[in-house]
This record gives sequence, C-alpha cells and structure tokens, in this order.
Amino acid sequence: MAKYLVIVESPAKVKTIKKFLGANYEVMASNGHVRDLPKSQLGIDVDHDYEPKYITIRGKGDILAALRREVKKADKIYLATDPDREGEAISWHLYAALKLEDKKVYRITFNEITKNAVKESLKNPREIDMDLVDAQQARRMLDRMVGYRISPLLWAKVKRGLSAGRVQSVALRLIGDREDEINAFIPEEYWNLEANFRIPGEKKPLKAKFYGTKDEKKTITNKEEMDRILKELEGAAFLVEDVKNGERIRKQPLPFTTSTMQQEASKALNFSTQKTMRLAQQLYEGVEIKGQGTVGLISYLRTDSTRISDEAQAAAAGFIKEHYGNDFLLKQDNAKNTKGKIQDAHEAIRPTDINRVPSDLKEALPRDLFRLYQLIWKRFTASRMAPAVYATTSVKIEGNGYRFHVSASKIKFEGFMSVYTDADEEKAEPNTLLKSVDKDTKLILEDFDYSQHFTQPPAHYTEASLVRTLEEMGIGRPSTYAPTITTILARRYVAKENKNLFITELGEVVNNMMKEAFPTIVDVNFTANLESLLDKVEEGTVNWKVVVENFYPDLDLAVKDAEKQLENVEIADEETDVVCEKCGRNMVIKYGPHGKFLGCPGFPDCRNTKPYLEKIGVACPKCGKDVVVRKTKKGRRYYGCENIPDCDFMVWQRPSGKLCPKCGNALLERGNKLSCADDQCGYVEMKKDK
Repeated sequence: MAKYLVIVESPAKVKTIKKFLGANYEVMASNGHVRDLPKSQLGIDVDHDYEPKYITIRGKGDILAALRREVKKADKIYLATDPDREGEAISWHLYAALKLEDKKVYRITFNEITKNAVKESLKNPREIDMDLVDAQQARRMLDRMVGYRISPLLWAKVKRGLSAGRVQSVALRLIGDREDEINAFIPEEYWNLEANFRIPGEKKPLKAKFYGTKDEKKTITNKEEMDRILKELEGAAFLVEDVKNGERIRKQPLPFTTSTMQQEASKALNFSTQKTMRLAQQLYEGVEIKGQGTVGLISYLRTDSTRISDEAQAAAAGFIKEHYGNDFLLKQDNAKNTKGKIQDAHEAIRPTDINRVPSDLKEALPRDLFRLYQLIWKRFTASRMAPAVYATTSVKIEGNGYRFHVSASKIKFEGFMSVYTDADEEKAEPNTLLKSVDKDTKLILEDFDYSQHFTQPPAHYTEASLVRTLEEMGIGRPSTYAPTITTILARRYVAKENKNLFITELGEVVNNMMKEAFPTIVDVNFTANLESLLDKVEEGTVNWKVVVENFYPDLDLAVKDAEKQLENVEIADEETDVVCEKCGRNMVIKYGPHGKFLGCPGFPDCRNTKPYLEKIGVACPKCGKDVVVRKTKKGRRYYGCENIPDCDFMVWQRPSGKLCPKCGNALLERGNKLSCADDQCGYVEMKKDK
C-alpha cells in the first residue's frame, strides 16, 4: 500500500510522475481549483473585514471524496500544484477542503516534469507560502468586485447580458484608443528617390538612396519639390565622398517568457494566444513518445523571467560545443535585468533536454505541437550562442550639392543565426559589398527611380502587439494575457480580421460607458499600480486586505453614482418608421450580442426582427441614396451605401457629406479635420464648428 500521496493539478501529469516515483507513492489530480467564490453572489463580506466566502466548486465533490479516502491511508501528503500564485492557492484550498491540519503535509514545486526535477523537489519540501496565496486571493477578489458590481450596470444600459473585467476593460480601452488614433490620422505625402549608378569594372549597378544635402537630411514632400531636385541634378557629376567599412554585432535573443512566446508564436506560426498556451501546457505536462512513455518536453510555461538554471546552462554549452563548435558558444550571458515588474520565481521557458532535438520528435508530435516545440527549442538554443557579426559598408555620394547614401552588409559570422531568426528578421540589404568603391571613385549615373508614398496610421493591435503593450505597461501577468484576449473576442467587444483587432459597435458602447462612469478602472496607470501592489503582497511587504479595503469603497461609490446617472439617462426603445410586416406595429431599435437590430415591440407575441441600418444623414456620393452604418461578418464597423450591392461605395471613416473640391471624392471625418477618401489626392481642411 502506498505510504505517500502526491496531489497535482492536472490528470495529464499523474501517469508521468507516478512512473518517476514508484510503488510507495500514489499520485492523484485535483483537476484545478476545488474551491472558489460562489457564482450566485459577490461572495465577499464587505462589512466584516472583507472575508471571502469559499464554497466547493460544483462537480468537485467526487474528486474530493476520492482524495479524502487516499489521505486517510497516507503517512505524508505532498501538494504538488503548479509553481505560481494560482498553484499555491490551489494547494491552500486543498489543505482546507481535505482538512489536513493533523496530517504531515508538504508543499513541493518543480519547474519541469522530469525525473530529476520531481525527485529533487521531494528532497526540498516546504510549507505553503501564504504570501503567494494572499496575492492570488487579492487578485481574485478585485476581479470579482469589478465584475459583479459593474456588469449589472452594463446589462441595464445595453439591455443584454454583458460583463466588465478589471484587466479586460483596460485592454478594450487600449484597442478603442488605437482605433480613434487611426480614424483621426491624416496621411502626409512624401516621395522616395533612388539613383542607379554604374561603376567602371563592376557588372552590378549600385543603388543609392536620396539623403538630402551635405548639411542636413531632407524629406521630399511633393511632386513639385521632386521635379526641382531632379532638374538640379541634371548633368551633375557624382563622386564617392566617403566610404566606411565596419562591423555590426547582432545580439542573440533572450529565451522565451510567456509574453514573448505568445508574441512570436502569433507572428511566426499564426497561433492565437489561447492556442499557444493550450499547446504549451501539453508540452509541459507531457507527451507520449514511443519507447520513452510520457515525457514533459518544456519547463513551466507561465513566467516572466529570462533566468536559466546552472544545469540547463551547462547542458546547452555542451550541446553547442559538440554540434557547432566552441566559437558558437556564448561567452557572456545577456539575461535581462530582473528588477521591476519581473517575477523571478522560476526559469524562462526552455526544453527540458536540449539533446531532444526537434527533428527527432517530428514523427511523434502532432504538427502544431511540433511547430511550437521547435520554436521554443530554437529560441533557447540560440539564446546560449554567440552573437552574429555583419561586415558593413556605408558609402556617401555627392552630386551638385545633394547627397545619396548606400548601406550594404553581409554576414561575417552567423553565430546564433545558424539556429534561429525571429519573425521580424530584418530584410537583407539590396546592395552587396563592392570592393572597387573607394573615395573619389567616379560614378556614372544610369537613371533615377522615384515614387510617391503616404505616411501610414498607427497599426491596429494584433494579439501579439497587444500582449507586448500590456506587458510593457505592467497590466496583467503571464497567466492573464490569453484569457483576457479570449474574453473580449468571445463577448464580441472586439473582432479579429487578418490578425488585426478592431473594436466593434458593441465594444464602443461598453468602452464609452466604462470611460464615463468608471474612469479609474480603465485607467492604465491605476491598473498597473494595482499590479505592483499585488507583487508587493507576494513579496510579503503589503497586507492583502489593505489592498482590497482601499479599492472597494471607491468602486462602491462609483457604482452608486453611475446607478443614479444611468437612471437619469435611461431611455425606452427608440421607435423607427419601419413597419413590422407581421403585425403592423412600428419596429424599435434593440441591442443584441452583435449590436443593434430592429425588433417588434409586440414581443413575445410577435418575434419579428430585422437588421438595423442606421442612416447617418449623408447622401452616397456615387448614387445619391443614404449612407448607412454597416458591419463586417466579424463586427467591424464601416460606412456603405444602403443600395449595396448595386452601389459599391464604402469607407472605414465616417463621411462628412461634403465632396473634395480637388477630385470629387467623399471627404471623411478624421479627428478635427476633413480629408479626401483618396489618399493620393491629399486634400485636407479643418472642420467648421456647427
């Protein structure tokens, strides 16, 4: 009979760990949390020291009963849940739910599911870390307070079951603010000029970019300026004024954190954050490999540290020396400073065994699991390798007072790039190094290439760039990024098209209400400061109840004020002139999960509904019919003719109803200006106050 009981979170780990420990150990899973705040109420006694009310999660009774039976038999119980705040809290809840006060109970953690790591953890047991538990409790209660106090207001305002969240509302605001920036952006014209030179004795021409004059860099802003410069360069003699040869070092990347793994998997593999975390969880918990059984392939996946253990460092060094040579070995670690927001509890994400190369696992792993493992393996291996070295040449060319520049480079030493280049890898320079070019070389002009361009608005957020922004601003933590993005997509506050995130009409309604009624909750700095306080709770320097009791009264006051304001502004369904063909009543505007629609006021006797086409009081510049607000299939808003598909007019920004005096296209509202829908026209005028 087993003397010792080990309790883990996931059933996927049970078989692997059991194999490591032998017959004296029974290994069982809690299947995540066993206790939580009740769903039917706030579950926090705000009048009595903010005591949380924990209840057994529905469906966990059988699991707890089975665990209690094994607890009675065991001499020692090891709580082996995940090595983070959430895992620590699960161990604490298990301790309470299983009534382990009179048992020998130990908390153990391992950063990877390998035989050595698991056995080493048993040699170094500890008590439950209540600072970690309290940090998780505080986060859970803050999130519960925001969700359970504000969501009913959204329901009342938007007339549908919506929700607010402490981190999700800030993420929604970031996306909304970016949309506002894009809509207000006015493109500015500029021109590129390149000169193609022939060099005596060289077959390949030399392409040089216009820089400006000898004294200053210059941007060509219109066709007239371009024509003037080309005229002044007619018949000019071009000389090489200066040639500089040098080296450029490209540092190896840092190993993956949760955030950088999500970003790179999005860019390189086109994975959503949710998919990346699901696959990484499988790689961590263990994958069945022929001849080896279930094997944990990567270290723990929720981390914002770039630290690597001494054992992993030594194994990587040995692998790189053997397969690439001593020159490719990193001589000095470039690990990121771990002060500030970074929690250094465990390592960066890495393979559990660097000798388990991706090519050996290709047949054993499903395609997407293999691709993510390969990305992690390559990134970690590259992080232990020497920097890449480029040989560079910079050439300055002058003609009639104007200067052109040439930059060229080639790899001199591949270093880490022999293993890995990231998805944003810089493009190769178009020029190769030209040995025959030196100072005072005379160049023969073949021709000029010139082209018109317009500045581009800020890019829409993608999942990758939103994760990067949340991390840089200190909002959320590794475990929150994927569920936050998943939630705002599932609520249809945000739509995703070609990787880009767009706020929907429904998202705008919720975002505007949150900014108006709860400006503090959606304030980026406030949310980041709250995260910092939670970190201090984890460090043991701030009491968790102090954080909660300082937060709730202000939230309560804001909710009560908003309830009064909402009562004052709440209006009945707006009646339209559209007649219900089933019962003859005038249909009204209602809100649903996808935004506005027309519904019969005779509901439930008459259930007739229709799409709502909101007229904006502007005539279509192509056919004269009304311009209406429309949405793509995924919820992104645009403006189009009501006569679609017979008329193809559509724009992303709101039409003003005025036409461009230069080209006749529609003038669009962009911030406090009106600009032509045709960017190449470039016409802009200030809005006039109504």
